[in-house]
Amino acid sequence: MRKTILLGAMFVSSLAFTQQKSPVVGGDRDVHGCIGSAGYTYSQIKNDCVKVFEQKIKLKEVNSDKSYTTMTAVIFSKDMKRAEIFIPDGNAKSIILTREGKSKIWKSGSYIKEAYVLVPYKKTGYRIKKDDVVIYK
Repeated sequence: MRKTILLGAMFVSSLAFTQQKSPVVGGDRDVHGCIGSAGYTYSQIKNDCVKVFEQKIKLKEVNSDKSYTTMTAVIFSKDMKRAEIFIPDGNAKSIILTREGKSKIWKSGSYIKEAYVLVPYKKTGYRIKKDDVVIYK
């Protein structure tokens, strides 16, 4: 009887040590409640979680030195005075660009060290420049 109890206790304790906690699905919510593993990123303009790859305006990386190319999306405010771009590199998840006057050019503010500019390209496209070099179109 003692052997049975002792073996049972050893078996139960071994289960407790071998089971590892697996991450909870959706357990990677950011401060805004967006689930990164499901492809969601917080949009400052929409004030909601969005999937960047499902946005209407998508731009592809130009002249990548990596073995893969990235893409970004552009989201405009309703009044078209602000544009939000999602640059994969860097600390910020997105960057807000502001249109000056009635021009069709949106520029980043002085709060970031790189100068980003969004300009129209051809009839329906856009280009993003970083420090005067086209990085997405």
